[in-house]
Amino acid sequence: MTIAAHKTETIADEPQELLRRMLEEKFVAQTNRLTELTIRGRLPGHGGYDSHTLDILSVAARQAIADTAHALRRMSEGTYGLCEDCQRPIPLGRLRAVPHARYCTRCCRHCPD
Repeated sequence: MTIAAHKTETIADEPQELLRRMLEEKFVAQTNRLTELTIRGRLPGHGGYDSHTLDILSVAARQAIADTAHALRRMSEGTYGLCEDCQRPIPLGRLRAVPHARYCTRCCRHCPD
């Protein structure tokens, strides 16, 4: 009986450029979203949003911008795709789903990602 080796897909298997483009597009989209929310917040009646909702949406947009910027910085430093906790490669499937992921799924049990 032969057991087939299971290959784990890592960042090296996929062009990092695709993930970079995904992150850059997310950065632009969230920056535009934050700009829109800021403008709405200055309008009379807050452009259809109550101030509490605007605050929550703005905080979420700021966090998404920060997460994305951090991922892009890790790319430029050469540490993107490595778990910040255990230093093992983050599975490509996780990076596709959460391109700004800082931790592998094992270590992420304790993280906010």
